Amino acid sequence: MTTMAQETAVPATPTASAAAIRRHELAAFLRHRREHIAPEQVGLPRGRRRRTPGLRREEVAQLSAVGVTWYTWLEQARDIQVSVQVLDALARALQLDPTERSHLFQLAGAVDPTPATVCPSITPAIQQVLEQLEPVPACVQNSRYDILAYNRTYGLLLCDLDAVPPEDRNCMILSYTNDDWRSSIVHLAEAQRLMAARFRATMAGHLAEPGWKMLLKRLRTESPEFREVWDRHEVIEHRGRRKEFMNRYVGHVSVDHTDLWLGPDAGPRMVTYAPADEESRLRLEKLHAIALERTPRPSA
Repeated sequence: MTTMAQETAVPATPTASAAAIRRHELAAFLRHRREHIAPEQVGLPRGRRRRTPGLRREEVAQLSAVGVTWYTWLEQARDIQVSVQVLDALARALQLDPTERSHLFQLAGAVDPTPATVCPSITPAIQQVLEQLEPVPACVQNSRYDILAYNRTYGLLLCDLDAVPPEDRNCMILSYTNDDWRSSIVHLAEAQRLMAARFRATMAGHLAEPGWKMLLKRLRTESPEFREVWDRHEVIEHRGRRKEFMNRYVGHVSVDHTDLWLGPDAGPRMVTYAPADEESRLRLEKLHAIALERTPRPSA
């Protein structure tokens, strides 16, 4: 049940003024999106007496599992705190696209905790580079191991990544909870240990961010293996190394892992897996051919 925050007087400071402007922008944005979604789009009957364009406030509240009064306060630009969980529910209820979702979280002064399916760093040029690296498997990851983009060879290297929901496309989540991904890593325990150590080292700069805290909580909740490794408090830096995979289509593949950073800080990076020997090169070429066969052809 949502706890309703009481209103308090806010001193007229520049910071308070900026916050008030953001609240009014948020209220206007929510009203606009609510009024432009037909009831049929969310599985609700229109009825004969509907006068409100789009959805009613109580319908958005019901779809988001929040109180009607609390949601009304949001549209009235009241000074109340909004959790990332509620913002996520509102984004889903209002069927926001990635750009609108990002705008919602920015107006609320919050960090979106979910992996982005569309990231500002993934330009058409970067996607083209990923594709031209084939048959070398390659992807773009952010600093908490969310997979933001990948080429077709990478998409079949450890599992059928296209079949994984976007919110689960995170290397930590996959290596601790996805059976197909786990079975493809030859030295799984060592890979998990090193990844957790790198994650801990990087998280030191993101301890207060909701996205990092929610990912850590999910890993600790869903994986006893992760809890055991995490409690060792190991930390290491990112560095390339040789990896071995047992692919379901082509068998054993040995690759050299390299990180190519896309900016001056340790944020998004392009991860590449160059074949370590001739046999692995041939098998990656075969895997790429299989991936091409599985790619839907455009309609004539």
